[in-house]
Amino acid sequence: MDGDVDSDDDGDGNDNQPLLSLPNSLRHELKDPMGPVETDPGILLEAVDGPLIAVGDVVTYHLLEAGRAPDVALIDGYTKRETVDAEVERVVNDERPEGDHTTLEVANPPAVLTRPLLEALVEGLERPESVTIVVDGEEDLAVLPALLAAPEGASIVYGQPDVGMVHVTVDAETRASARGLLERFDGDVDRALALLEG
Repeated sequence: MDGDVDSDDDGDGNDNQPLLSLPNSLRHELKDPMGPVETDPGILLEAVDGPLIAVGDVVTYHLLEAGRAPDVALIDGYTKRETVDAEVERVVNDERPEGDHTTLEVANPPAVLTRPLLEALVEGLERPESVTIVVDGEEDLAVLPALLAAPEGASIVYGQPDVGMVHVTVDAETRASARGLLERFDGDVDRALALLEG
């Protein structure tokens, strides 16, 4: 990763301070799915052409069970604010196809995006092996930075509670939508975008 990304520009020495915070005025807009919703992971995977980023334990579990390890998976051990069951935990943490795999650990409290999470996302996408980012806190908002950091044509898959899996393809339209939402967050938007689009 670029050396400048690692510098602590805020001077307080605490990288886990929120870089961006979700304002209450945006919460309702993020409830609508950003792409088509699918309940069958096999059918969803037929539409995947390129890198695959999974946001959430249950989504990651279903993709692994369908035989496709995400290139980058973000998990936090919870679903709908409840601890995931033992089977999901076992599969997302232990069951990987043969080949290289890396685990990164970051802190990211609910309703915020920290610099370590954004950096881990960028690093995960740059690595040739599959990467699991284990989040201490909450990974839900990672969908938006993933849409900016992932290459054109990549697939972002995340869970829509009690509905299914949302499949968003990275293109100019979905990038613009994600960027427009992030620009309305509280915090250092310019710094966050520089990390993701740099």
